[in-house]
Amino acid sequence: MQLSTDVSAPLFHLKDIYGRMIDLQTYADKRVFIGFFRHAGCPFCNLRVHALTKEHERLKAKGLEMIFFFESKENVLLRSTFHQEVSPIPLISDPEKKMYAAYGLEPSARIATVSHLSSFVQTAFKARKAGVPMHMMADGESINTIPAEFLIDKGLVVKKVHYAKGLNDRLDIDLIHAFANDGRTTL
Repeated sequence: MQLSTDVSAPLFHLKDIYGRMIDLQTYADKRVFIGFFRHAGCPFCNLRVHALTKEHERLKAKGLEMIFFFESKENVLLRSTFHQEVSPIPLISDPEKKMYAAYGLEPSARIATVSHLSSFVQTAFKARKAGVPMHMMADGESINTIPAEFLIDKGLVVKKVHYAKGLNDRLDIDLIHAFANDGRTTL
């Protein structure tokens, strides 16, 4: 079941791939961006992680924290120099997709197929140009996983939900900055 706005964010207390315990309750006095991504070799997701990582310091200075989830196993993420460089942003491996389910993510063969047919070549070209990883799925990863992004306000209240309608469909970076500035969820 997909989340709606103005509800409490599903809590978690999980270890990220760097061995740090990430307890969402410790973020209660901050604004948080939570991103759910596909597998470690997905060019669509890795381009997004690349863009968000470049914005991290500016967003953090405004009081916004980020937490990223990947369906890939921890050892797959740790083999990737690109993903290791995402630190200090917590990167949580969730191959059983427990938090994906808690946040209402649903797989879709239709969305994945349409996205791959309509934009994979362009996205792969951009990924290669940006130097982000792109490779086949590893054990247990699914081609049908669809990304989602959430803006969580102080008090751990969900203020914006964005379930992707395509693999390149994400929250606008300017909207994320507006939320970091003053809690706005529209531009």
